[in-house]
Amino acid sequence: MSASSVTGCLIAFEGSEGVGKSTQMARAADALRREGHRVEVTAEPGGTELGLELRALLLDRRATPPLPLAELFLYLADRVQHIGQVIAPALAAGALVLTDRFSASTIAYQSYGRGLDLEAVTRADAWARGGLQPRLTILLDCPVQIGLQRARGADRFHAELTTFHERVREGFHAQAAAAPGTWRVIDATQPEAAVHEQVLAAIRAVASRR
Repeated sequence: MSASSVTGCLIAFEGSEGVGKSTQMARAADALRREGHRVEVTAEPGGTELGLELRALLLDRRATPPLPLAELFLYLADRVQHIGQVIAPALAAGALVLTDRFSASTIAYQSYGRGLDLEAVTRADAWARGGLQPRLTILLDCPVQIGLQRARGADRFHAELTTFHERVREGFHAQAAAAPGTWRVIDATQPEAAVHEQVLAAIRAVASRR
């Protein structure tokens, strides 16, 4: 049976600012395609036309920022559209779906970072997901100061205080500790090639069980 003829699975790349998610996801996608897998690469927010509009609202540091609860609902609206329009059809077609951010970012940023009630955020996210969850979540991790020095772009999250980013990192680690069977934490301060090999190994282990 070919890699593209079996049930697909969702793999989320998570982490704080500047950890190298986009770079590692692109490298992994190229390698997996060479191995014969059907791969769909996407991101939140912005994986759909509606998502791109929501992304502009969420990340523009020149605009008046949304209140924390409004911010949460905008991210969840993006997720509902993203799942229905992109992720679910790709999974049904047997693809490995690699997404740059998913539910774990909502928990880390909107609950740990913004201070919204953890249980309420978790329940709202679960409702938006409709039961879908990643088979594997790859957390690329590095100290906040290193990540912020590496980070490219000038969206409003890059302008947040270091204490905000520390809380976000804590949120990712709390989720990883609570679900070690589906999370893989990788030290993003290693050389890029070493990170790539560990990312691929983690994905291959999941893909082989499909």
